[in-house]
Amino acid sequence: MWTTALLALLCASASATEIQPRASSYSGEYGGGGGERFSQSGNQLDGPITAIRIRVSSYYIVGLQVRYGTVWSDYVGGTSGDLDEIFLYPGESIVQVSGKYKTYLRKLVFVTDKFRFLSFGTDKGTSFNAVPLYPNTVLRFISGRSGSLIDAIGFHWDLYPSDYESC
Repeated sequence: MWTTALLALLCASASATEIQPRASSYSGEYGGGGGERFSQSGNQLDGPITAIRIRVSSYYIVGLQVRYGTVWSDYVGGTSGDLDEIFLYPGESIVQVSGKYKTYLRKLVFVTDKFRFLSFGTDKGTSFNAVPLYPNTVLRFISGRSGSLIDAIGFHWDLYPSDYESC
């Protein structure tokens, strides 16, 4: 009797696990092999991506910083070039990132669910296009490698945090 009940419970548990939808995925790493590793995985706990700062030179993406909720991540990269800053609209999310790279990152284009295209850098190098694997998921955080430039970048996708209230 107990064996049958235990077997039924295990089967029900396995079936419930199989039908739960997956949401998180990863795209990357795009770029060269140098630099120190960075990850902003802990920053996603501060909320969704709400702004991005990107430092760009004539040829490269030099550095970047991302605001999660109302908190800015650590800056990664170098100090040369011009600093651009973009803010997302309340509730707006990044749903695609494309760009170009060679040994270093050269171009980034962020596409939002409000059909905005936010472009930085120069149009030279190998192209990439990063999108989430699962529907209704958005860019939650970035990772990669950096030194005096952004050597490489990766994109982590998941559901928009349901418990976040936009400011």
